[in-house]
Amino acid sequence: MLINELFDDMASSSSERRRRAAIAAVAVALFLAVGAARAQLSPGFYSTTCPNVESIVRSAMAQVVSQDPRMGASMIRLFFHDCFVNGCDASVLLDDTPAMVGEKNCAGNANSLRGYEVIDGIKSSVEAACRATVSCADIVALAARDAVSLLGGPWWQVLLGRLDGRTASMEAANANLPPASDNIDTLVAKFAAKGLDLRDLTALSGAHTVGLAKCSSFRQHVHSDSNVDPAFAMFRRRICPATGGDSNLAALDTTSPNRFDVSFYRDLMVRRALLHSDQELFNGGPADDLVRLYSNNGGAFNRDFSAAMVKLGNLTPSTGSAGEVRLNCRRAN
Repeated sequence: MLINELFDDMASSSSERRRRAAIAAVAVALFLAVGAARAQLSPGFYSTTCPNVESIVRSAMAQVVSQDPRMGASMIRLFFHDCFVNGCDASVLLDDTPAMVGEKNCAGNANSLRGYEVIDGIKSSVEAACRATVSCADIVALAARDAVSLLGGPWWQVLLGRLDGRTASMEAANANLPPASDNIDTLVAKFAAKGLDLRDLTALSGAHTVGLAKCSSFRQHVHSDSNVDPAFAMFRRRICPATGGDSNLAALDTTSPNRFDVSFYRDLMVRRALLHSDQELFNGGPADDLVRLYSNNGGAFNRDFSAAMVKLGNLTPSTGSAGEVRLNCRRAN
C-alpha cells in the first residue's frame, strides 16, 4: 500500500511539474507576442486602448499653431532632432539628472530647440484620457505631422507603437545632428548612415520653408560665403552683424515663413537660403535636380516629404522591452 501511494505521489508530482512548465511556456510565448506587437509600428496601434489620441493631439496643436505659427515649425524640428540621434524614442525630452547629461543642451539644441512645454501639455491631456498608454515618442510624431498639416502642408498616416527611451546622450546628439555649416557631401553621408537617401535629405530640408533661425547659425553664410545673393546677404547682415546679436532671429523662408509650401526651394534657386547647409542643396551638386523639381511641383514635394517623414519616424524606434511609456515626458519612470 505504501509503495502504491509513493508511486501515486511521484506521478502527481511529475504531472504538476509538467503543468507548471506548460504554464511557463505559455507565459513566455505571450510575453514575446506582446513584445513583438509593440515592436511592430502600425497606424491603428491605439485603436482600442486610446482611440481618441490623434484627435487630442490635433486639437491641442490647432490651438498652439493658431496662437504661434512658429511653434509648428518647432514641433517639426523637435521630431527630427529626436529621431536623428538614437531613433524616435523621445530621448530629446529628458531633463538632465546627476547621472545623465542628456540632449537638451547639446550644441544643436541648447537655447534653440523649443516645444517641450507643448508636449507636456499634450501628454497631460492624453494621460487624462488613457493612463500610461501612449508614449511621448508617439505624441511627438503626431504633433509634427499635425504641425505640417496645420501650416498648409501634407497629411500622412503616422505609424504608432513606439516606446520611450530611458536615457539620453549629449555626446550622441553632438555626433549626429547636422550643423548649419555642413556641406552637401557631409549631409549625404550623415543621412545615408540613417538609411535616408538624397531624396529624403532634400525633401526633409524643405521643412525650412517655415520657422526662424538664430544669427549664430547663419552669420558665416551671409558674411563670408560666395554662393549667396549679394542683396540678400546685405539685408540679412542688418539683422546679423559680424559680431554680437547671436540670438537675433530671421525667417528661413522670407516669402512665406508661416506657410508650408515650396518657396524654400525657389529661394535656393536664386541663392537666398539663410543657412549654408540649405544652399548646399542647390550649388552645382547632386540635389540640384530635386530642388528644381520641388520648386515647380508641390505635389511631388508633398509626396516625397510625407514618405521621408515616415522613414524618419521608423529610425530604430525604442520598441519591445527596450523602452517604456513615460508618465512624465521629462523623466524616466
